[in-house]
Amino acid sequence: MPRTLVVIGNGMVGHRVVQALRDRDTAGGWRVVVLAEEARPAYDRVALTSYVDGWDPLSLQLDGAEFTGDAAVELVLGDAVTAVDRAGRTVTTAAGRTVAYDALVLATGSAPFVPPVPGRDLPGCHVYRTIDDLDAIRADVERARVGRGRGAAMVVGGGLLGLEAAKALRDMGVSPHVVELAPRLMPLQVDEGGGALLKRLVEGLDVTVHAGTSTAAIEPDRGRLLAKLANGTELDLDLVVFSAGIRPRDQLARDCGLAVGERGGVVVDEGCRTSDPHVYAVGECASLDGRVYGLVAPGYSMAEVVADRLLGGSATFPGADLSTKLKLMGVDVASFGDAHATTEGALEVVVNDAVRGTYKKLVVSDDAKTLLGGVLVGDAADYALLRPLVGRALPGDPGALLAPAGGGGGGVGVDALPDEAQVCSCNAVTKGDIRTAVHEQGCADVPGLKACTRAGTSCGSCVPMLKQLLTSFGVEQSTALCEHFTQSRAELFEVVRVTGITTFSRLVQEHGRGRGCDICKPAVASILASLGGGHILDGGQGALQDTNDKYLANMQRNGTYSVVPRIPGGEITPEKLIVIGQVARDFGLYTKITGGQRIDLFGATVDQLPLIWRRLVDAGFESGHAYGKALRTVKSCVGSTWCRYGVQDSVGLAVELELRYRGLRSPHKLKSGVSGCARECAEARSKDFGIIATDNGWNLYVGGNGGTMPRHADLLVSEVDKETLLRVIDRFLVFYIRTADRLQRTSAWLDAMEGGLDHLRDVVVHDSLGLCAELEAQMAAHVDGYADEWAAVLDDPEKLARFSSFVNAPGAPDPTISFREERGQRVPVLLGVPEVSSR
Repeated sequence: MPRTLVVIGNGMVGHRVVQALRDRDTAGGWRVVVLAEEARPAYDRVALTSYVDGWDPLSLQLDGAEFTGDAAVELVLGDAVTAVDRAGRTVTTAAGRTVAYDALVLATGSAPFVPPVPGRDLPGCHVYRTIDDLDAIRADVERARVGRGRGAAMVVGGGLLGLEAAKALRDMGVSPHVVELAPRLMPLQVDEGGGALLKRLVEGLDVTVHAGTSTAAIEPDRGRLLAKLANGTELDLDLVVFSAGIRPRDQLARDCGLAVGERGGVVVDEGCRTSDPHVYAVGECASLDGRVYGLVAPGYSMAEVVADRLLGGSATFPGADLSTKLKLMGVDVASFGDAHATTEGALEVVVNDAVRGTYKKLVVSDDAKTLLGGVLVGDAADYALLRPLVGRALPGDPGALLAPAGGGGGGVGVDALPDEAQVCSCNAVTKGDIRTAVHEQGCADVPGLKACTRAGTSCGSCVPMLKQLLTSFGVEQSTALCEHFTQSRAELFEVVRVTGITTFSRLVQEHGRGRGCDICKPAVASILASLGGGHILDGGQGALQDTNDKYLANMQRNGTYSVVPRIPGGEITPEKLIVIGQVARDFGLYTKITGGQRIDLFGATVDQLPLIWRRLVDAGFESGHAYGKALRTVKSCVGSTWCRYGVQDSVGLAVELELRYRGLRSPHKLKSGVSGCARECAEARSKDFGIIATDNGWNLYVGGNGGTMPRHADLLVSEVDKETLLRVIDRFLVFYIRTADRLQRTSAWLDAMEGGLDHLRDVVVHDSLGLCAELEAQMAAHVDGYADEWAAVLDDPEKLARFSSFVNAPGAPDPTISFREERGQRVPVLLGVPEVSSR
């Protein structure tokens, strides 16, 4: 008969214990009973903040969380264990269930630490730990918005979880304040220099930081909350979130007489066994050598050790890599090894680039030959290559490794890493393990490496290095869009086009795997929009969009948005020009004429967007799609209408082209230009498609790019009439949309195309593949089905609900967003950024 393992707790580490045991127990020696306090299966707490994107609990659920079809696992949800009888080897639950065990694993995790602040129990005070916590926070946020507009919140704690909470609140439309007792944010991960930059970057994203102070009291105040800080500051708030650390949940262990650490946590040995040989403890409730680990990676290592021990092995805890790499509100933060230079004789090499907004520090031995640790803020691209070198000889001068020109770890490459270097710290996978998986087990792509080694299955920060290692080991790289789809973007486009699928959930269910990620979700959203899948905020499409597309406006560095109405060809009537001026004046917006002959209105808050759109739409304007991967502008000179050198009506053609291709969703943004003569005043040859007039017609150039790697466009057809020109452009654009990779500009697409310009000409001019009629039909469908995205939101209460809590709210302006006057207009004051005179 199999023995019975009882696992108390169903978090990420408890789930890993069961997974690891089931993977190894090929003889069926154990049956497992999981007793969970929460009423839902195990989910990814590390990604808890992403729950705010779509409020879908299933998006966080771990793979295999329900153990469907596994008769050896019994999962009991919503029934907390209340007592452990060690003598009788049974546990009792709140519902009165008694379960006998041969071995017991305590995976009870931790509880949020709430400082003893007077008023901490008032309504509106929350902790940030579970999905239920976020649901409660959301309910208070929605109540705060009613009649008041943008609410305000305070997060107590400026560590990792505190900044995650602040991000969630900001994404819910609340202005967050972060209060941190230490003199800097994330004091455990970053040093003083990195903390200073992190504060500046975070405050530039609509978050106010109060560092070096604490919360003295929280008081009720006319239906709201008043927070009094120790430095005398008072904050008017709608809610408070405590995220000031964690404490091990060890009460069950205490009650049944197990040894507990001086600072809490169930004492375990290197085999994760407690003072009772039949009881193990893992994760945040366990104390090993007097230390409780609050990261998931050490918990996973403990889970593997326990699984091995249950099957007669002798595995021991390998130690914990406390390195972290995070993206907090779009800001990269990473620390690794001895980040605070506590090693005797340690030297620090620092590159602090205020202009680029990056801070990089390496901690090296006293002879500058061995890497001990480091801190990266603002740009953590070097993390994956530097972290595995901790404790090893540096491959070059430490200063050169941090120089901007080095890029990707300077002189460090994956070939410089020894086989013992740990690539995935979450699952203790080395470069040598990856080499073995490739050469001996035939792994040829990232999903294969994940399945074989578990590298990249936790936080995912090592995935870019897995791709580099595959290339280094001579494996031809897959064209898969991401780990959830084996197809390339072009192949996935054809799948959606042929099958008529209109939702991401159906696409990933029928042609992919998993729940999707930040790569495939926006890519699929773009494909659906390109194929006329309805408004980008319809149904589940809204949750797939990037930040700008979610609000149909461009987010700026201070948390406000810019509004760019379409002005085809740069041509505008005096009446419309007056309306733009009136809107800018009435909403206090900064105005600027862009390089694409449009007017950009900066400084709008989310609550103002529908009000601004209504004024503009009523005046005949529509969205300029400045926020989307779509056609931006068709720039023009004045052409033959005014210019004495003009030979064709460039303005008329630019207007026609912009109206024809407006709203066309594509793999990347599209820009165009029309010049009325060879003098090229519209700079058409730096555009994705540009047209230059001749005496006999139009020349069409494609594949230009005025971006970070400028490229002149190539001549595709010459001296064609307008009808032929439009037909070729139609074909070119649709062919690009169908076949380009994710986020691939037309210039890179053309450079990567086998056969290059000649092949493109054969396809879209000479119809060598017999596709031209199909390409034209797809473009015709887009032209006929176009609808303005701003107007569609204003006319649809369901879509407008995304903004409704901000509309018509008479509340005071957001206190975290302030402005100063510069050259007669309002510009943002970025907290923590010194002002520079423009004189």
